[in-house]
Order: sequence, then C-alpha cells, then structure tokens
Amino acid sequence: MPWKATNTHLRILHDAEKRQYGVIAAIAYNIEHILGLVKAASQARSPLIIQFFPWAIEVSDGLLVRTAADAAKRADVPISIHLDHAQSEDIIRRAVDLPFDSIMVDMSHYEKEENLRKTAELVALCNEKHIATEAEPGRIEGGEDGVMDTAGLEACMTTAEEVEEFVATGVDALAPVFGNVHGEYGPLGPRLDFKRFQEIKMRAAKRVRLALHGTNGFKPELLQQCVRAGVAKINVNKLVLDDYYDHLHSNTGKVPHTQLIEEGIEKVAQLTRKCMEICESAGKA
Repeated sequence: MPWKATNTHLRILHDAEKRQYGVIAAIAYNIEHILGLVKAASQARSPLIIQFFPWAIEVSDGLLVRTAADAAKRADVPISIHLDHAQSEDIIRRAVDLPFDSIMVDMSHYEKEENLRKTAELVALCNEKHIATEAEPGRIEGGEDGVMDTAGLEACMTTAEEVEEFVATGVDALAPVFGNVHGEYGPLGPRLDFKRFQEIKMRAAKRVRLALHGTNGFKPELLQQCVRAGVAKINVNKLVLDDYYDHLHSNTGKVPHTQLIEEGIEKVAQLTRKCMEICESAGKA
C-alpha cells in the first residue's frame, strides 16, 4: 500500500475534507500543552494535529517532538505530529529523522521561483522518509502591530496560478493567503476574502488539502465560516493557550507547582475541546 494511504496526517486531513469539518492543529511549547491537547482530543473524541515550531527541535534536541509522538501513539484517537514553518534546509534535514507525520516546507521568504525550486527539493526529501508536506503560496504577512484591513495585503494573497505551481511541487497541503495574517490583527479584526478562497479551492480540486493560518482573535462564527468554506486544517495558538497563560501568570508562587501544572493541563484541554466543538471535529474520531 502506498505510504500516503497510511500516513496519519494525510488520513486525518482526507477525512476532514470528506466529512466537512476542521481539524485543530495546535502549537505546543511544553509537556503541559501536549498533555492538555491529547486529553481534549480523547474527551471530545476528535482527531488532532499537534504542531511544533522549529524552536522545539533546537531547544530540546527533538525531545518534545518524541514525547508528543509517544503520546499520540498511546492515544485512543488519531493524532498526527506536524512541524510548522520550517524555513531552512538544515532544520528540515534534522526534522525528517524525528517522528513527524508532516512538515511545513516554508520557503515563502524567498522570491517565488526560488521558493518553488526549494519547496520541490525539500518535499522530495520529506517524501523519502514518508513524511507529508505543507507549503504557503503567497506570503501570510502580519505581526504584533497587525494591519488595518486587507487592502495592503493584496500583493501577498494567493493567486490561482500559484495554486497550480505549488501543487506541481508535490505538496499535500496548502496554506493560502486570503486576508489572514500571522500575529495580531488591527482594530477592524480579520477581514477574509472568501471569494478568493473559493477560487483557490476550485483550483486545488481535492489534489491538496487546505490549511488556515493566522487565527488569533477569530470568533467562533468566523472559524465555522472557514470550515464551511472548505478548510480542513485549522492552525491555532492563542485560541487554545490563552487560559493556560492567564492561569500561569495569576497563580505562580501561590499554589504548589504540581497543582499549577495539573490545572494548566486542564486549562489547555478546556479551550481545545471548545475549539473542536466549534470546528465540528468533536465526535468524528
């Protein structure tokens, strides 16, 4: 059987697209986050994607990744391990020897032709290790200061031509730019171009799954609109970690450390379950 038919990440995304729900792909920074995310998935009976930034490989020599992979194997629901925004060949070469089910080959900081060339080469490298891949056509801009509206992002947005070009690299998932930004949004909040997204979806034509990046501050209604539009993978960070950090900041030094950890795990689990219900993956495992 071809390896893509058995790859956990791809099976999760294919099912989400087929059954029209969104899978939460949550960033983890520590063991409490990993435990809280897995707990939520088990309680909600939902598939889950645990994501790491390259930082996790560098700071722990891959230990956090191996810990998450072990937790995923022990779980009673489908869980995949994904590397988000791998922006160098060196980090990807380290990552393919770790238990990742999927890696985002993010060469979006290069000019388009170089982006495409490097993406194709690194996708082939990942595939040799039976690891699925994701890429970013366009450039999801943004930062702590946010943006006022999407007008200034027009030049960064994904085009139908770029979808074809990136599908040709062999990637399995695309993270299109249609008004979404990394970091924080400006005073007007997210202003997504769903007409553009539908054009992207038509070009993708089920050859690749579609991922949503830049969800900080998204209201439940907007998440649901994205799922209905056809997004299979929902990247989240603050949406599932805000309560954890509020609890940490409010209670450090006031309760026993073990209690702080246990309550922090539950804070992550509670927000993650809520997101799973919003994106309609609860009960789908």
